[in-house]
Amino acid sequence: MNLPISVISVSGTPAECGAAYGAAAAPLVAANITLYLQRFRDQAGLDATAVRAAGTAFRRASAEVLPRVAAMLDGVAEGAGVKAEELYAINGRTELIYGKGKDGDGGCTSIGVLDTHTTSRHTLLGQNWDWHPAQREAMVVLHTRDEEGFEVITLAEAGMLAKAGLNSAGLGVCLNMLGSDRDGPRDGVVPYHVLLRGVLESDHLGAALRVAARTPRGASLNLLLGQAGKRGDLGHAGKRGVPGQAGGYGGEIIDVEVVPGDIGWLHPVDGFVTHANHMETAVAVRDRQRDFGGASFFRGARARRLLGTIMDARAERKVHENDLMAVFRDHGGYPMAICRHIDERDEPLDRAETVYSVLLDLDERRFGLAEGPPCGNKYGFTRLG
Repeated sequence: MNLPISVISVSGTPAECGAAYGAAAAPLVAANITLYLQRFRDQAGLDATAVRAAGTAFRRASAEVLPRVAAMLDGVAEGAGVKAEELYAINGRTELIYGKGKDGDGGCTSIGVLDTHTTSRHTLLGQNWDWHPAQREAMVVLHTRDEEGFEVITLAEAGMLAKAGLNSAGLGVCLNMLGSDRDGPRDGVVPYHVLLRGVLESDHLGAALRVAARTPRGASLNLLLGQAGKRGDLGHAGKRGVPGQAGGYGGEIIDVEVVPGDIGWLHPVDGFVTHANHMETAVAVRDRQRDFGGASFFRGARARRLLGTIMDARAERKVHENDLMAVFRDHGGYPMAICRHIDERDEPLDRAETVYSVLLDLDERRFGLAEGPPCGNKYGFTRLG
């Protein structure tokens, strides 16, 4: 294991996993709550009473819709010795801050490549996670093994249960924050970081899409989902990836934009898909990125073009994971590039950079991470199992 961040490994029931995680990360969880209580005041005008009321509503909805995830979060609060309603509020930080129409151009650029178009013949996902640089001090990699042996590994803000990650079923997710005119906290909605954990608890792609579509939500987000294929006998004229061919089949990737009350989807073109922070499907909402502008309008397209150029230069039209790293280190449009750097002209609370860059090999159940901006750092890797 060679990751640039602390890894917390826990096992047991959801409640046991949560309690062990909370105890291990107690100082970081407390610091993260303090950090977000300040952001809620400064960016959304919410005092502690309003934050706790929102957290109570998030907790109730989470327990009703995703009870195993809620049991884990309740365990985190108990293990860390923090108020459960404040913990749920930080899991709903997107709904509380950006549901009021704040500028959400913090960034994130995601890439998924099918196994038919990689040199390793593995399905690859990855992303740059762009956020306020102060957040780097309150991050962990969380590795859980439940009572049935199902494993999840994910980057997480301390006190949260998911961000980009993968599980032992070979299912992975990357994400991009979106913004629509339907966003905002309301009764019955589940925070999107809780939804993310529900996705990662799914053991196949269809189940993950059910969680994404059916979970009541108050924030818009993009989920880049993938699952590894099953490697069967590669005989039969060397064919692979066809159901019934000695039990083998290829991996799959789908990108879904989920907004309150609607969902849109994109499929890979020429073997890959990319996404930034504006909407690319026909969901019937007002995309708030139109009001703010920013780098999102070119980052996803630039990532597509860079990958396409790499493929065009090779007879086999395949990319290596190093090619994805190169795209994540790209500075076109600096400082608001795919590899994002701080722009000192931004207000302090609005500053963002690539905090971490994630690379997932779904076939190998391999989790890679570089401290950001990744242009100056190497990727470290670990595997499940």
